[in-house]
Amino acid sequence: MIAADLGGTNLRAAIIDDDGRVLDHVKHPTPRTKTADGIAQAIIEASQTLAGRNERYNGRVRALSVVVPGTVNVEEGVVTQAPNLPCLDGFRLAAALTDALTWPTVLENDANAAAVGEMWRGAARDRQTIVCLTLGTGVGGGLILDGKLWRGVDGAAGEIGHIVVEPVGAPCGCGGRGCLEVYSSATAIVRMAREILPHYPSSPLHTADNLTAEAVYRRGLEGDELAREVFRRMGFYLGVGCASLVNLLNPEMIVIGGGVVGGWDLFSDHMREQMMARAFAIPARRVEVVRAQCGDSAGLLGAARLAFASLV
Repeated sequence: MIAADLGGTNLRAAIIDDDGRVLDHVKHPTPRTKTADGIAQAIIEASQTLAGRNERYNGRVRALSVVVPGTVNVEEGVVTQAPNLPCLDGFRLAAALTDALTWPTVLENDANAAAVGEMWRGAARDRQTIVCLTLGTGVGGGLILDGKLWRGVDGAAGEIGHIVVEPVGAPCGCGGRGCLEVYSSATAIVRMAREILPHYPSSPLHTADNLTAEAVYRRGLEGDELAREVFRRMGFYLGVGCASLVNLLNPEMIVIGGGVVGGWDLFSDHMREQMMARAFAIPARRVEVVRAQCGDSAGLLGAARLAFASLV
């Protein structure tokens, strides 16, 4: 199986066997093209590179599975809406890839695939009802209920980043205000740090040439009060969101991944405190809230798992 994860920053592709072993992989910057054909061509070339340098597996590749950061129509193989790659909106990506490569192609949302990957080979193994959050540039979400991926009627389920956690809060790119995404993403960490910077005149973040979420995190580890306040706020709102998920879905586990999870030690206690304070006691005590284990491979693994299942 060849799986490809089309991110807003990088395109990753891998050959993965039915035991979830990554046999080979490539990583390239996502092409800065304004055409859907250009994106499709990048996926085609990455897939051909993998197949070409792995002749012993080439004849055994049965399908291609691609995950994208947006809403997809799985049955039609169409990207419905991809906010970070708008050239793909309405594009029949699966058909374009199948025409070029001859392999059947499966299309899926990236956060959905990450949830499947974590249930297959990661933190949620042996679980049946889980919620997966990916904290990166934005906040994505995937839902697995009774062992089945829940996509919703329109394929748009799991938009956890747009749960409202502060009704009169900061504006969100979706057009709303106070979404979880504007408080618990990497982008949110940078925004909140800039907003409160004047209140912490001694913070070393004043001298940062390029203020990033990672820079805030590193200063937090060193004890900088501004950075710690940012992660306290981030954890507060993440806990508010998790409480809603617990009350609504009563999951066995909430798995949290993405680049921001590197700051786990700075925000997890605040997150748990708010979740326990706001959720119903029995499901809040039951749910496990854990770090993801698959890292950047979660989406690729989930993509492969979904494709293997489609061939049965």
